[in-house]
Amino acid sequence: MASKYDLIVIGSGPGGYVAAIRASQLGMKVAVVERAELGGICLNWGCIPTKALLKSAQVFEYIEHAADYGVNITGAKADFTAMIKRSRGVAESMSKGIQFLFKKNKIDHIQGNGVLAAPKTVEVTDEKGTKTAYLADHIIVATGGRSRELPGMPIDGKKIIGYREAMVLEKQPKHMVIVGSGAIGSEFAYFYNAIGTEVILVEYMDNIVPVEDEDVSKQLERSFKKSGITVMTKSEVTEVETKGRKCKVKIKTSKGEEVIETDVVLSAVGVAGNIENIGLEARGITMEKGRIVVDDFYRTNQSGVYAIGDVIKGPWLAHVASAEGIICVEAIAGLNPEPLDYNNLPGCTYCSPEIASVGYTEAAAKEAGYDIKVGKFPFSASGKAKAAGSSDGFVKVIFDAKYGEWLGAHMIGANVTEMIAEVVSARKLETTGHEIIKSVHPHPTMSEAVMEAAAAAYDEVIHL
Repeated sequence: MASKYDLIVIGSGPGGYVAAIRASQLGMKVAVVERAELGGICLNWGCIPTKALLKSAQVFEYIEHAADYGVNITGAKADFTAMIKRSRGVAESMSKGIQFLFKKNKIDHIQGNGVLAAPKTVEVTDEKGTKTAYLADHIIVATGGRSRELPGMPIDGKKIIGYREAMVLEKQPKHMVIVGSGAIGSEFAYFYNAIGTEVILVEYMDNIVPVEDEDVSKQLERSFKKSGITVMTKSEVTEVETKGRKCKVKIKTSKGEEVIETDVVLSAVGVAGNIENIGLEARGITMEKGRIVVDDFYRTNQSGVYAIGDVIKGPWLAHVASAEGIICVEAIAGLNPEPLDYNNLPGCTYCSPEIASVGYTEAAAKEAGYDIKVGKFPFSASGKAKAAGSSDGFVKVIFDAKYGEWLGAHMIGANVTEMIAEVVSARKLETTGHEIIKSVHPHPTMSEAVMEAAAAAYDEVIHL
């Protein structure tokens, strides 16, 4: 007789494992089906190990510029292999942490590939090919995503690679072309450039990090060029030839076609959801443009089947998947949760300088019909930023001129990914610009720039 659960989650990434833990807290009997490492891409091949690599690059940069702080260091060298090893160690440690949390919350871990085989049934195939059926009243699909491939640039794992291979290359390339300048592309551009690889960053849109406010995009482009990264916007990779020792990359630009030779090409053009071979079509689950269609509480068109994270419409962000998972299981448990506000989700890019943003960009606010007030405070005017030697960047805030509603915030600079939560919380609480101005911020801190930017929007800024 098949094992019976209240909830089975297919996938153990930041959507799946968080949903499972919350469901267990709510008294459900829970199992998680995972074919690879616990923690999914985020913990093993995404968010966490990339941040470990970026920290190594940052430390190396500190040492290279130690003389700027009155410290003399000679002979420092980036050890690429050791950096990769440290990153993998961090990932393995975090994955073991998920094992502990599963044990603590009495969640069953079922190793194998899960398929929606029939109503309320997940069939799991283990590494030996043995199939076992498990029953559950509720099933959440949280299978995550993978690197999207462009026509003419198929990922072979050696010369044309995705983010996964970029984290475990056997040796550091001397030259790299990165296609796509979103969070993944920009973070790897910073990492490889910082440790000595010659990097060319190619972006099809008018600006790099194209989802960000234009002022932020322009600032990052200046910072990247200053650090030695070649930035090519309004450019399209049309073909990559991999027959020889090097890759030949054909790039269509506004000035004509260029051919660039490089050691490796990193495809960083987005994410495709893992929706294949899990029984979606056979179960008649509605999909649109490669995504599973769900309602505000992540219910599909089939009773008892739900979907969260990279397989549904929305931003490819770990914290979004986690929030969706919690809302989903709380709705299953009858707690009446509030639907997720997709306009109040922070986005972070961990290159140097860092980027953090939430809400409307200036252009989007105008397009939505708002009469706006915009305030901007540069870190060059921040005492803390100057003392830290991190004066590149700024904080930009956007308010509705009529009611003072905080429409958006866009930051670029050191540690801004740690500052954006203030804006998310304030917007959730419907805080106005004047209330932020009158909220005393500690001095000297980078976060003062938020208060100063708000004051700038209302012509009350002190330090400009």
